[in-house]
Amino acid sequence: MPAEIDLSVPHICEVQMTTTVNISPTSPLSSADHTLFVCKTCASVWQDGKRLGESGGQKLLHQLQQLAQDWDLRDEFPIQEVECMSACNRSCVVAFAAKGKLTYLFGDLAVDGSASAVLECASQYYVKADGLLPWSERPETLKKGILAKIPPLSQ
Repeated sequence: MPAEIDLSVPHICEVQMTTTVNISPTSPLSSADHTLFVCKTCASVWQDGKRLGESGGQKLLHQLQQLAQDWDLRDEFPIQEVECMSACNRSCVVAFAAKGKLTYLFGDLAVDGSASAVLECASQYYVKADGLLPWSERPETLKKGILAKIPPLSQ
């Protein structure tokens, strides 16, 4: 039976928490939750502080969503829209992120013609245990315009 605690007296309580993660050496993919972030504000036209029409980022997002319907990784690598990724002078911008992997931020993507290259590169990222995307292996569209390669958080 647990001891009773007098709540009128301040107590210091130490709690030990542990997390168990099932990581299979033969299947590094199952341990990562992947996300493709797409800036939906990129390449916007503004007037009097209001966006006019559909932004380039929204167009790219719609193209990616359309192509992803037939993408074999659509359930494992969801596409998430972001209001702004603060790379406005390098639009359009996307990012690949996953637990325990490098995070990539790509910019200078053309609204038309980039979506298939983005999904191709995302597929390459998915199969890499560390997320490393060597320049020579990336689609031509994503060889230029890399804005950041961010190390994974310590686990």
